Amino acid sequence: MRLKVNNRLKIMSIVGARPNMMKVAPLLAELRRHDEIEPVLVHTGQHYDYSMSQVFFDQLGVPPPDYNLDVRPGPHYAQTAEIMQRFGDLVQQDRPDMVVVAGDVNSTMACALVAAKERIPLAHVEAGLRSFDRSMPEEINRILTDALADLLFTTEESANQNLANEGIAPDKVFFVGNLMIDSLVRALKIARPSSLRSELGLTARPYVVLTLHRPSNVDNGEELKRTLEAIAEIAQRVPVVFPAHPRTARNIEAAREAAGLNAVRVWKGGLLPVRGLWMMPPAPYLDFLDLVQHAVMVITDSGGVQEETTFLGIPCLTYRENTERPVTVSMGTNQVVGCDPQHLLLHALELLESAHQGKSGSPPIRLPLWDGRTAPRIVRILKEAHQRDSACTAERVPL
Repeated sequence: MRLKVNNRLKIMSIVGARPNMMKVAPLLAELRRHDEIEPVLVHTGQHYDYSMSQVFFDQLGVPPPDYNLDVRPGPHYAQTAEIMQRFGDLVQQDRPDMVVVAGDVNSTMACALVAAKERIPLAHVEAGLRSFDRSMPEEINRILTDALADLLFTTEESANQNLANEGIAPDKVFFVGNLMIDSLVRALKIARPSSLRSELGLTARPYVVLTLHRPSNVDNGEELKRTLEAIAEIAQRVPVVFPAHPRTARNIEAAREAAGLNAVRVWKGGLLPVRGLWMMPPAPYLDFLDLVQHAVMVITDSGGVQEETTFLGIPCLTYRENTERPVTVSMGTNQVVGCDPQHLLLHALELLESAHQGKSGSPPIRLPLWDGRTAPRIVRILKEAHQRDSACTAERVPL
């Protein structure tokens, strides 16, 4: 094990997938403002290509990671085990004073489990969210990470209640707001008008943004075909811009070849309209925000997009049976429409008709503590917790 060479508080933050990066970026920037803190960034490699990883480091101003574990895709169990092995080896060589994980991906749970077994204080950003659907890998990751965490940072009141119902001690739970909104607020300040909408010819036209990536929506070829056929119906009325997750794109290509899917085809070289459906590689963060901010509607199965559209006041249809972010429904612009393509089509056409009549949209929603200042609140609590732990340790050491 490498010994500490200074008395700075070493905080190791973990990123693995695209959503982690948007949450950790503002936290890392705040940590770097404190001379008494030594921030260390670990990238597990869960998302590894430029469009899903490096572009976020570039656009969010995140320095290169101190460590890259270079774990690549694989079955959930294999990827989780590999992350645990490599992160476990890392903390033997460079032991932090604290580990911070965010969200609900495999990297989150795997590194949380290592930290707990190594008796390293663990903080979970975006704790307490629940879909109550254990068929979702993310739900398992959330539950296990929260059970292991010493500090649990929540984004909304439902998360506080969920943790209380699960018996988590209230003095471990801190309602701090939403780090994703910190990134969004900063991005809106620095963003310039994206050229992407101009390339698409959408600067003066209504359009819809679509994202799909969850296994329940994209892993079954026949269901995926039915979904895209419904989307194609929407695309006959307004263009639908579809930045496709690499895994989704592979599944679409496989479904197209197996079932003669003609509503959309994978195109890897740029932007191409196919019956009104524009499929493209994953958009850089700032370009994606520009697309969402000017859309008439967003269709998604992403948790983070539900939050972004709520903050921006953009109508959102969530193509899932549930959401772990109920505040986006109760106080926001989000509707959970289930996974029936015909129900999706019906709701989408209703929103488009409202938009045509000038009735859709709403002013940006400002939820409690979704103010762009979550990172400073988290860092203050991390420092206070470490000071308490250090004082307790000092009391136990015999003179």
